[in-house]
Amino acid sequence: MLCKATTNRRRSTLIFLIVSLAVLFIMLMVGIILPEKSCEINLNQVKLAPSGLHVFGTDWLGRDMLCRTLKGLSVSMEVGMITALASCVIAVILGVCSAYFGGKVDAVIKWLTDVTMGMPMTLFLIMVSVLVGKGKKGIIIGVVITHWVHLARIIRVEVMQLRNRQYIIAARSFGKSGFYIMKNHILPAILPQFIVGVVLLFPHAILHEAAITFLGFGIPPDKPAIGIILSEAMGYLNTGMWWLAVFPGIMLVAIVRIFDKLGERLNYLLSPTTAQE
Repeated sequence: MLCKATTNRRRSTLIFLIVSLAVLFIMLMVGIILPEKSCEINLNQVKLAPSGLHVFGTDWLGRDMLCRTLKGLSVSMEVGMITALASCVIAVILGVCSAYFGGKVDAVIKWLTDVTMGMPMTLFLIMVSVLVGKGKKGIIIGVVITHWVHLARIIRVEVMQLRNRQYIIAARSFGKSGFYIMKNHILPAILPQFIVGVVLLFPHAILHEAAITFLGFGIPPDKPAIGIILSEAMGYLNTGMWWLAVFPGIMLVAIVRIFDKLGERLNYLLSPTTAQE
């Protein structure tokens, strides 16, 4: 009975993962494939409320809000993917080096971690974005150099436990190099943490991109990013055009929530303590 319950739980988790990834992939591809003319200005359809023809309504320039939202989400997801992967790679490198080599290397990386955690996140992201000329580049650099910290600390603790395992000690006694041990024993063991870290960092990156863009320091206004859409909508809410902010906001929250649940489910499947439950 317990085996059947465990199998059903795993099956439901896998189904959720597959469906969620498929939905996110479709949304990303639709946003990329949609032609630019689908978001063009049309003064004959200005300020239309949601309807069968325009599901998310139109804005003050007659642009279809569904198309703009999908385009904006594709931009946010692109930034999120790049920053999440880059941040997690940095976290793995620094976490492994800190735990495996110890000594001065560990002290320097711990100091760097403390400095990064002590910085005001939003203010630092704005500063980096301004210094590198705003746009995607500024957001990506800012998020990458600030979001590796927590995963690096987890990796460090994991590797410190791994390096004292009997099979690692045996590999050293047989004369295996540090590079061999790291490649064949340590990195495969921390792969689950890396995968879960990428998924969980993704929504943080999206939210920071939207926030910085909303404040005017991120993606330029000519791009249909979610932050820009929400920022522009603020000036029209008092005229009754609620759909300009509500639908893009719901879509953004839905994406963030889906990735949050994906991270939880992946952690459940990949963690040694829960994988057999």
